[in-house]
Amino acid sequence: MEDEEDKNLEPKELPDDLEKCRENLAKLEKERSEYLAGWQRERADFLNYKKAQTEIFEGFQKMTNQMLILEILPVLDNLELSLKHFPQSLKDDEWVKGLIQIYENFKDILKEQGVEEFKSRDEKFNPEFHEAVEKVESEKEEGIIVEEIQKGYTLNGRVIRPARVKVAARSENSDEKKQEKENK
Repeated sequence: MEDEEDKNLEPKELPDDLEKCRENLAKLEKERSEYLAGWQRERADFLNYKKAQTEIFEGFQKMTNQMLILEILPVLDNLELSLKHFPQSLKDDEWVKGLIQIYENFKDILKEQGVEEFKSRDEKFNPEFHEAVEKVESEKEEGIIVEEIQKGYTLNGRVIRPARVKVAARSENSDEKKQEKENK
């Protein structure tokens, strides 16, 4: 039956139908390209959104970790202080050994999380790492840390708690002595 219809088509109608098909095909290809481009843009937007959300979540996680670590550090300070002041007669007691083990475990856990204490004593004062609580007369060069009141810590290379320190200042006597030597 189809063969009969094909035979019945006049030669003039065939090119018109072919032209309409070509126009339809071009129109459909254009729509397909637009839909594909739209889909690709939406896919890229979604991937960018997903990446941004991941970064936000990681930032939030880092912030909460830092907050928790800052809450734990005073406990570690107090534990260290208690270990420094226990009587030597109790040095071999099991509970003292247990406290020392707990202290070491605390330090190991914090180190695994990227927390490190930094040395301050006998270092040059650096406001990025140190908080000066007092200037004291000392024989040391001015600006050198003579005493550490509270340890400072970094988290993944960033200071989360500066060390509280006492810094050497020029003593008036040392200035007078220098002037006397120069005058002689």
